[in-house]
Amino acid sequence: MARTLFDKIWDSHVVADLGEGWSLLHIDRVLLHDLSGARALREVAERGHALARPDLVFATPDHAVSTAPGRTAETFAGGAATLHGLRQRARETGIRLFDLGQPGNGIVHVMAPELAIVLPGLTLVCGDSHTCTNGGVGALAFGVGASELTHVLATQTLMQRRPRNLRLRYEGRLGAGVTAKDMILAAIGRYGTAAGTGFAVEYAGSAVRALPLEARLTLCNLSIEMGAKMGMVAPDDTSFEYLAGRRFAPRGAQWEAALAAWRALPSDPDAHFDVEHSLDASAIAPQITWGNSPEQVVAVTDPVPQPRHAGDRAALDYMGLEAGRPIAGTKVDWVFIGSCTNSRLSDLREAAAVLGARRVAPGVTAWVVPGSEQVKRDAEAEGLHARFQAAGFEWREPGCSLCVAANGETVPSGARCVSTSNRNFVGRQGTGARTHLASPAMAAAAALTGAIADVRSLG
Repeated sequence: MARTLFDKIWDSHVVADLGEGWSLLHIDRVLLHDLSGARALREVAERGHALARPDLVFATPDHAVSTAPGRTAETFAGGAATLHGLRQRARETGIRLFDLGQPGNGIVHVMAPELAIVLPGLTLVCGDSHTCTNGGVGALAFGVGASELTHVLATQTLMQRRPRNLRLRYEGRLGAGVTAKDMILAAIGRYGTAAGTGFAVEYAGSAVRALPLEARLTLCNLSIEMGAKMGMVAPDDTSFEYLAGRRFAPRGAQWEAALAAWRALPSDPDAHFDVEHSLDASAIAPQITWGNSPEQVVAVTDPVPQPRHAGDRAALDYMGLEAGRPIAGTKVDWVFIGSCTNSRLSDLREAAAVLGARRVAPGVTAWVVPGSEQVKRDAEAEGLHARFQAAGFEWREPGCSLCVAANGETVPSGARCVSTSNRNFVGRQGTGARTHLASPAMAAAAALTGAIADVRSLG
């Protein structure tokens, strides 16, 4: 019987069929970050359990740590106790903790693929909705709640209702200045933030196959913004070349055996998908959000749309925008390049390529926050940090930073920020902050011009 990529991974991890669409799944890897990790580990201990497989649990502080240059655990006082709790629990349980300044430290969904903690065909969970990012390597990865995380840590299993299959195809070739971030924003703008609800989404088509691995991670990152817990790209030679030789990747004969298994994972040619959508990749322009939902997005060449309902009108009021006027040219105050969406080495290269000899416009505060300690070191070895600093950007330490504003780092109230993150909700980057989501190249263009700008116009 023909099966999808999702079907193959799900079926191979079913421990028990619980009926009515529910299954008990084996979970191969667990990721913990500072906000949810220490609490879940403490909950397991308080219930009198030991960790089922501490060797399959990986932790890193990212959400509630400062990214200020030279930071320590105490730089952001509000997160110090959380980090110290995670450190203590890690020592007690024997799980791997990638602490501040250590190779492997960073945003949890950046360091997991980077270290090959996540591999094709595996199941992986974390107490964070953007765990779907990891599906870019061909894994079944999804976020879980606090009680679910505790259950996984104690049993290495999890009860889940089987979702349906949705395939989103991108055919054609991307134009200059168009990225994976633009691809997924365009899809959310067309189909809405509920289009993926109840589905596992597979991204496919010639434009997806042409994407490098890190761009596939970006594509999958916003699956949750489309309503889907799970987003996936079938593994191929691009995936295997990325993973080969990384810290937790198989080696030798195990690598060859893994490759054979991974090559059987892609959806069968005649596999059934419950829903299918298709987009012409060549018709996608650089995208920019105008409201406070990811689906409120337009091409940078388009005007701010007319409101369709009360929610749109409220978004326009909050964002201080006028329908019918060009979105390009809107003055910006802040630019943030970072987050689990767009903080990898390729993202920083993409932004740096826009700079040339130009400098950040007067009055704009611009930050670059690498996604991991390894990204930071690699970028510095290439001299990217010097290019950003020469242009007037602040080069910071790894962490979630302005994506979530849970670490004392916020955009001031009323200020307008072009951000490479994934959510533009009211208050997401700080009380009263106005957030426009865009790609790293578009963010760099905004920093240089002091306004929302089409990166293609900068040459």
